[in-house]
Amino acid sequence: MLARLARVCYGRRRLVVLSWLVALVGLTLLGRTFGGEFRSDFRLPSSESREALSLLQTNFPQRSGGDASVVFKAAPGVQDPAVRTTMSGLLRTIAATPSVGIVSPYSPEGAQQISRDATIAYARVLLPYYSPGQRSPEVDRIRADVAAVPSTPGLQIELSGQVFQERIRPPASEAIGLLAAIVILLVAFGSVLAMGLPILIALFGIGCGAAVIELWSRLLAVPDFTTQLAAMIGLGVGIDYALFIVTRYRSALHDGLEPNEAVVKAITTAGRAVLFAGTTVVISLLGMLLMGLSFVRGLAVGASTGVLLTMIASITLLPALLGFAGRNIDKFGLPHRRAKHSHRASFWYRWSRVIQHRPWPALVSGLVILVALAIPLFSIRLGTSDAGNLPTTDTTRRAYDLLSEGFGPGFNGPLVLAAELHGPADAATMRAVSTTVASTPGVAFASPPVLNAQGDTAVVYAYPTTSPQDARTSELIHSLRSSTLPAATAGTGVKVLVGGTTATSNDFADYLARRLPWFIGAVLLLSFLLLMAVFRSLLVPLKAVIMNLLSIGAAYGVVVAVFQWGWGASLIGLGKPGPIDAFAPMMLFAIVFGLSMDYEVFLLSRMREEYDRTGDNGLAVADGLAATARVITAAAAIMVFVFASFVLGDQRQIKLFGLGLAAAVLIDATLVRLVLVPATMELLGDRNWWLPKWLDRILPKIDVEGHDLEVFGDPDDIDEAELVGSTR
Repeated sequence: MLARLARVCYGRRRLVVLSWLVALVGLTLLGRTFGGEFRSDFRLPSSESREALSLLQTNFPQRSGGDASVVFKAAPGVQDPAVRTTMSGLLRTIAATPSVGIVSPYSPEGAQQISRDATIAYARVLLPYYSPGQRSPEVDRIRADVAAVPSTPGLQIELSGQVFQERIRPPASEAIGLLAAIVILLVAFGSVLAMGLPILIALFGIGCGAAVIELWSRLLAVPDFTTQLAAMIGLGVGIDYALFIVTRYRSALHDGLEPNEAVVKAITTAGRAVLFAGTTVVISLLGMLLMGLSFVRGLAVGASTGVLLTMIASITLLPALLGFAGRNIDKFGLPHRRAKHSHRASFWYRWSRVIQHRPWPALVSGLVILVALAIPLFSIRLGTSDAGNLPTTDTTRRAYDLLSEGFGPGFNGPLVLAAELHGPADAATMRAVSTTVASTPGVAFASPPVLNAQGDTAVVYAYPTTSPQDARTSELIHSLRSSTLPAATAGTGVKVLVGGTTATSNDFADYLARRLPWFIGAVLLLSFLLLMAVFRSLLVPLKAVIMNLLSIGAAYGVVVAVFQWGWGASLIGLGKPGPIDAFAPMMLFAIVFGLSMDYEVFLLSRMREEYDRTGDNGLAVADGLAATARVITAAAAIMVFVFASFVLGDQRQIKLFGLGLAAAVLIDATLVRLVLVPATMELLGDRNWWLPKWLDRILPKIDVEGHDLEVFGDPDDIDEAELVGSTR
């Protein structure tokens, strides 16, 4: 099938390239015309915060819109006549907007909304509910009203709340990653033309993927950073996959094959590995659908779409482009290209022999480094980033700082206590609840209950003494739900629900923390079974799963140390440390595990082939490492630079993904693949390849690299300099 596909794409290369160009332009136009809005829907299938939101949406819609406010600071004081006249006029204008309410600090209900020194105040903005990131006409109107306020000396006005967060434009991270990839590919291939093909494939995959993601946003809740995440992954895997195929094509040409035969051989060997590796990444990402969250569903579908289209471009568009390149693939060669030599004279062969000569010290030292890097993981705290993590160019970050300065950090994330009432006695109960909550340790202030027009729903706002990201705020939420509120309403029949943005984020983190081990376990089990079928072994897949788990744990540790502990946070432009976004460990695991399978299959399949040919485990390990280490190193270097470039962005989530992925790939492709794998393979000896006969009979046969088609040829004839140039 792959051979037929390669022949068709080669023979009709003009039609294939034209089809991809039409697809890119057409999908881009469709995405911009029919695409929906990006939005992050953190609602859980079942949680107390969702119950509270549902109650307010039904009975009290003006109090269901989350935490939003107009925050202002006045040097002469907020009670200054000129300031009061300006702000009262602005608040009346906002209140005139349909479906919008205002609790002014100048009203009796808002008396507590002025700081003790009377220089900072805030007006609560009552909005209907909108998913985070979803476009709100009321929000646009309020922004315009604030922008139209006449300039008043000493008056600063900011907007607080997720609905007012400015959409951050993606930085030029993709361009920086591309530049790094170009340099590495130039060194690896030693040819300008050969370098350009992987870049083209990645760009086509990213372009089509971004357009399709826009179309997905009409059907799914797709977060606003999904396109950038998909570009990050697509750029890395697209260049890597094309690197493997172009390398194989050049090797076939140097073996004397005609260009059409070389294309067929490249696609039926390296292309087959790319197909398997890309499918594995897609499956890993789609595995997140098991989490049952619309927010995660949008991320999973969007990211997997980017990988899928990049993989398809690698096995269809690339053969067509190779047809145009023909024997000119080495044209515009650079001076550093070197002559052909035996791989057994290479650094990597000698390195493998050093590791194999002393496997125990290599194994122990490698494990010690991995465990040391993973230590911060044991203190990981899941949560949600908030306005305090945004750059100060965002109005919500400036409002966050003003609220913290005037009232304390807890005023950036009030808890919304909602209850359904069935009579006057229940209203009295809510007044008692407000008094009890106000005296609870960890609560700075609790508002009197506010009733809707029908008198059947009441809301109390409780402001913690700690910030929304603080672990003590999470403890307060659990304490209110488990003891304080049940005790305050005992025997009354009133059920008080704790909701609001902070409680929702806390419930979201708790939910994912409970589901994460099951998700990881399912992916590990599936990968074990898949690798067992590929390599006809029990110990090799078990070792691979353990190694992957250790490398991912080390990457998690790096992320926790930087983003939660704050080590070196200023070096990458982080405003302040905070909890790890609850969905990040799940996303990182799915992506990293899929990517690590690329290197795992590429390295171990070469070792398995050599073992089948010679029956010598030690020689198979050395030859397998020597034949693939350069390609793995070049591919990993590209991914590390591409992922690390996204750390330069403004969004904390993208920084986190960029650092986590770069660290994971670096650890996996160096410490794991070049130290731990050869050490453990040497220690296990022939037991590496043992599989019970009854199990061998029932497992499906999977030929990943197309070994029957001589993927690598005779090991002494491998042109290592042509595989990856002179990167040493």
